[in-house]
Amino acid sequence: MIHFCLAHAAYHFSRWLPKHHRLRLQFAVFALGLSSLLLQLYVLLRPAYEPRMFDLRHTAVSVNSLLLFRPRSSRYCSQPLLYNLVGSIVFTFFTIGLALLLILMEPVPAELKTILSIFGVGSFVEGVCTIVFTALASQCAKTTPELYYLSVVMSVSSLISAAFFSILGILWLANIVSPGVILNKQAKTGICYEPVSECSCLWHI
Repeated sequence: MIHFCLAHAAYHFSRWLPKHHRLRLQFAVFALGLSSLLLQLYVLLRPAYEPRMFDLRHTAVSVNSLLLFRPRSSRYCSQPLLYNLVGSIVFTFFTIGLALLLILMEPVPAELKTILSIFGVGSFVEGVCTIVFTALASQCAKTTPELYYLSVVMSVSSLISAAFFSILGILWLANIVSPGVILNKQAKTGICYEPVSECSCLWHI
């Protein structure tokens, strides 16, 4: 869910800025997205090693031992955190692209909003998978620590994002059941009118 939340935040933050400042925001979003992408790729492909000792007394070279290494990717994790990380990398690509398009386009086309909604559903499913896999993979903290702790960070981020949009969804439903109680923009009334007038991201995309 964190991927959708980031695209959502980039869109609304861009609307606070004058149009001539949005190019800088695009560069900032691209730089942050690229940094996140490189971090995930680093964990995925990290050439980390652990020592292993071999006795070479019977070889032609007279040495007692030699320090050899093997890649950490050869270690075992019972949960598919590695595959989940690959999925997160794919979602990060989409997040960067969608965020840049949302910043650039005004008004946002209905087709792009539809794509964003579908992306939100996919991001929610990916976030749930991340949380479940990470919760079941505590033993991986010893075998694949970088992968595990990155998954923990993504799980917490997804959980916070899901909580935010869940509260938002409850408020939407409450406003449908009792129109105007939560928000009535025409009459400028409702429990959420003041915060939404300051930050529209608290209500919609």
